[in-house]
Amino acid sequence: MKPKRIVLAEDEAIIRLDINQTLTAEGYEIVGEAGDGVQAVALVREHKPDVAVLDIQMPVMDGLEAAREIMEDRLCAVVILTAHSQREYIDEATEVGAMAYVTKPFKPADLVPAIELASGRFRDMQALSKSREQLEAQLETRKIVDRAKGILMDELGMTENDSFRFIQKTAMSKRSTMRDVASAILDGSLRPDPQ
Repeated sequence: MKPKRIVLAEDEAIIRLDINQTLTAEGYEIVGEAGDGVQAVALVREHKPDVAVLDIQMPVMDGLEAAREIMEDRLCAVVILTAHSQREYIDEATEVGAMAYVTKPFKPADLVPAIELASGRFRDMQALSKSREQLEAQLETRKIVDRAKGILMDELGMTENDSFRFIQKTAMSKRSTMRDVASAILDGSLRPDPQ
């Protein structure tokens, strides 16, 4: 199994080096390092990692704003690192879409499960999003086919079954989709041949 690829953003170089060594020792691949949120977002867009590990307090753009940009575009999972454990930071991290939150100082035993949890949650989120898109496409196809059946029933006096069968058979004979056939009926470019 390929190691998870990580972009690491921490403005303090010594801490960043320590985190890099910790993650590398745990089998992760660091594909980019940044000292601020703007660099972090650019590296995520460039390298398409599995996880972005972001410190909250960074110059130019903080880790929460970087997390918001990364999650809005669903680029990768986000783990927030911070020295702050106040509820307001945790709530804001959750609000921007971070999938795990680790407070400093931390041990590998804290960071590794957070990365794995965030990665798993992100995969689940991607799968749900894909499922939703497929269901929306199926629903839209059904609406188009229903409207096309309605036209055939109204204009040609066909039964609902006959209308459906015409759309289905035409799609099969033309090696097309029922949606494309229904769209052709809707735009007036296709009608059954008169018997």
